[in-house]
Amino acid sequence: MATFAVIAVSWFTRMPLNVERSVDAIVDGLRIMVPTAILLVAVGLVVSVVTTTGLGNSFSVMIVDWAGGSLLLTLVLVAIASLILGMGLPVTASYIVMATLAAPALYDLMTQSAMVDALGAATLPVNVQAVVDLFGGDPVRALTEMPAEMRQLVRSELLDPALVTGMLLAAHLIIFWLSQDSSVTPPVCIVAFTAAAIAGTGPMRTGLTAWKLAKGLYIVPLLFAFAPLVAGSWTERLTVFGFACFGLYALAGVLQWHLESKLNAVTAALTMTSAACLLWTPFGPGVHIAGALMLVGVVVWQKTSESHRSTSVA
Repeated sequence: MATFAVIAVSWFTRMPLNVERSVDAIVDGLRIMVPTAILLVAVGLVVSVVTTTGLGNSFSVMIVDWAGGSLLLTLVLVAIASLILGMGLPVTASYIVMATLAAPALYDLMTQSAMVDALGAATLPVNVQAVVDLFGGDPVRALTEMPAEMRQLVRSELLDPALVTGMLLAAHLIIFWLSQDSSVTPPVCIVAFTAAAIAGTGPMRTGLTAWKLAKGLYIVPLLFAFAPLVAGSWTERLTVFGFACFGLYALAGVLQWHLESKLNAVTAALTMTSAACLLWTPFGPGVHIAGALMLVGVVVWQKTSESHRSTSVA
């Protein structure tokens, strides 16, 4: 059906597809899809092995143990693992493997703080109170020592289903986002190397430039994990999104040492400070607004200085 839709749409362009070109396009598409289909079959085998042998749960437990229960360290470990996997696998395959292995650990850690707050309530559901009593009546001890299956049941009793779904989606978005970094991170960055071949530039230099410009790949997952970018209300999501756009622009300017014009030591320090104020989620709205005003001030200052410089030259 999609093929017929593409052919029909082409009739409204300057290069409509005739019968011969349509057949050639279908054959080329099939030829391209054969390696993809084989890859997906191979990935399916890997996923089946992971799920049937319990390797996914073991890997999740290993990540949690190595990170010491820290969500930030867990994100670092997942980022390293996705980078290594992405050197040999395409983005989609890397995401599928990492989602099978690491998503449960991320999801569990992201819901822990909400569960601690819910367990601190004065009254708990009867089933949850019975579980807490099994661990001496201490909610924090119960949360850390109870098995994963029991924690899942308690989570479903305590938390709003919409919040749980949002956190699960955020965990998978983190992995999907981090799976992209192998495309632009040296020494193996296929997308950057392809762009270098097209542009006629040095592969490693292009890869390093792509690595600098793509640092949002590591910032956005932090917003998924620590800010209500997915699991919050629409007001919270739009607020985080707006400030994050300013923060990523400021961070990219520092990495490139250029906003509207070349940065100096003072403007770079101001821009980096504004990026920290905009992207660090524990700060309140007042700090975020101050960071945005600082960034706007740097941009206006650069534009004014550039305008005066142009007038003087003229």
